[in-house]
Amino acid sequence: MPTLTRPFLRAASLAALLSTSCLGSAWAAVTVGADDARLQYTGRIDFADKAAPVLSWPGTSIEGNFTGSSLAVTLDDQQGKNWFNVFIDGKLDQPVIISAVQGGKTYPVATGLPAGPHRFLITKRTEGEEGATVFRGLQLADDGSLLAPPPRKTRRIAFFGDSITSGMGNEAPDDGPDDKTRDKNNFMAYDAITARALDAEMHVVSQSGIGVMVSWFPFIMPQFYDQLSAVGNNDSRWDFSQWTPDVVVINLFQNDKWLIDREKRLQPIPTDAQRIAAYKDFVKKIRAEYPRAYIVCALGSMDAVSPGSQWPGYIRSAVAQLHAEKDERIDTLFFDYTGYDKHPRVKHHQANAAKLTAFIRQKMGW
Repeated sequence: MPTLTRPFLRAASLAALLSTSCLGSAWAAVTVGADDARLQYTGRIDFADKAAPVLSWPGTSIEGNFTGSSLAVTLDDQQGKNWFNVFIDGKLDQPVIISAVQGGKTYPVATGLPAGPHRFLITKRTEGEEGATVFRGLQLADDGSLLAPPPRKTRRIAFFGDSITSGMGNEAPDDGPDDKTRDKNNFMAYDAITARALDAEMHVVSQSGIGVMVSWFPFIMPQFYDQLSAVGNNDSRWDFSQWTPDVVVINLFQNDKWLIDREKRLQPIPTDAQRIAAYKDFVKKIRAEYPRAYIVCALGSMDAVSPGSQWPGYIRSAVAQLHAEKDERIDTLFFDYTGYDKHPRVKHHQANAAKLTAFIRQKMGW
């Protein structure tokens, strides 16, 4: 997709937000339930109530084909903090952006569409720390109908990561703060860009601030990776047999680096051997769930990969030990350190995605 510049993103966001408030009652009578079989869902989504699926992970998506001149989306948001993209007819550089309010609301996203078939894609920009959202269905124009869904992609990639993988701050100005939810957009993070470049379906399991050994909160990725719900540390469990990736990308250890080396939050300070063992143990958990996947142990592009950092070496050592134990479908990849120490912006994610895309193409023959 084309590179999105900062002025364009701001203009698109403003126009999109205005559109969701100004379309008024342009949509009408045809209601599509969330349990309609012609809707295509992707990601770890809680279908305990099929008529009210719960989206919590970044990058989870809903797509479909329809006819009619308008489209509206009904959401019931837990906290009023989530943001969503809606793309119409494959125009990935023209998102309609929904800032969800707390509770149930119908958001008009398109009107005045020409006759004929149309396509929509809804993606969750934000992550579990913004809470969960119940998808309640769609409203089409009174002459509209839902059509058969697009074919599913045959390639699959799973990502396990932290704020970098979530897309924290990626649409913020270079000199702006990182923590505004409006500037968090998983769709323009390296993982989502890579998946699109490879025409692959993706699942994203990420949480800002999470680490392998220590996090900025009282749970770590080895306690979190197997959850169905991304909202905090909870007892929900994802059924790994539901969806099996061809490739798994792990991008963790940035928060461990900060919290152990700088903040001294983990006492006693782990030895090098303990750091390597902790990473290796987590990778083995992933391998147990996906015995045939190709695993890419990545890191970066923040200061965990800066010159002199020991953290890439810990990952190399863990992977070398796994190779010695006859796990041959695993490798390392480190994103280039640019000297920019805030969360990566879209331009950095695009560069990282290009490197990861080329690496996966080479390893998988895609």
